[in-house]
Amino acid sequence: MVTIYDIAKKANVSAMTVSRVINNKGRISEKTRSKVKRIMEELNYVPNEMARSLVLRETQVLFLLVTDITNPFFTTLARGAEDAANKLGYRVLFGNSDESLEKEREYIDTILKSRVDGVLVAPAGDGSLPHLESLRAHSVPFVLLDREVPGIGSDVVLGDSREGTRMLMEHMMGLGHKEIALVNGTPDVSSARLRATAYKEALKLNDLPAPAERILELGYAPRSSLARIGEWLDGLQPLPTAILCGNNMMAIQTIQAIRKKGLRVPEDISVCCFDDLGPVGEIDPFLTVAAQQAYQFGYKGMQLLTGRIADKENEDGEDAWTRILLPAELVVRRSVADLH
Repeated sequence: MVTIYDIAKKANVSAMTVSRVINNKGRISEKTRSKVKRIMEELNYVPNEMARSLVLRETQVLFLLVTDITNPFFTTLARGAEDAANKLGYRVLFGNSDESLEKEREYIDTILKSRVDGVLVAPAGDGSLPHLESLRAHSVPFVLLDREVPGIGSDVVLGDSREGTRMLMEHMMGLGHKEIALVNGTPDVSSARLRATAYKEALKLNDLPAPAERILELGYAPRSSLARIGEWLDGLQPLPTAILCGNNMMAIQTIQAIRKKGLRVPEDISVCCFDDLGPVGEIDPFLTVAAQQAYQFGYKGMQLLTGRIADKENEDGEDAWTRILLPAELVVRRSVADLH
């Protein structure tokens, strides 16, 4: 069986050069390219995928690591990533960290042991820094999704958390709400920090109070926070007229906690949040949301990653990092009452 080494020997070039001709990658003179292709035809060479992978150290396999695959936001994001990867000739492996730094570390270890070409990752939080540094140290290209991590430069696709929060707050205040509470992620997650900041700014701009007890910080982990939300509501006097939630899953649990107390949404307490509920939101269009472009997070992230892989030998440092900020859309439904 003819190998790329046979072709390289006859063409008097390296095996890497032959592989780049086969894969149509890299900077090779047209004279050399034509010569290699002519010898391939002479020897009736049929490309072997395993040999191609071993020489180029490319597998055409990518890894997508998200924090909660049960959340419709990440489910749709994953579809966007896979669609883009398929168009670009890649396959995608999936992992779910459950917002756990420990589980994320285990996945990163697996990724480093596996021969994947790059990683799309929604980091669990600021504590993900050593995991990303490990990828960088092993020359594994990566792109961040939904969250940034201080201390490391990278390509990143983000939603506009501040503007989305501003739109939700203005919507509620425009309907007469002045006592607005926040159920949010913890400050070690960049999107949660931005949403908390924008929430406080909106209240301040409208001369409304922002007592600390009206902010409940929960982990985004996909485990029930129903009891904690209920206890928090019990301690609020008076009850807020509206609650802004940091994501859709928190909003569902907040609505459950409110109803468990015999109260109604929106008649007694209004609720709105970031991220839509996917098909559920279409079947029962109830929740007012700042809908993010979940599909585009994955699609554009995959485009950035494959571009980085193709040009990883020519990285120019942090000046070359791409930061995509996707705007959210205010979708008004029935979950916020008009107090006028």
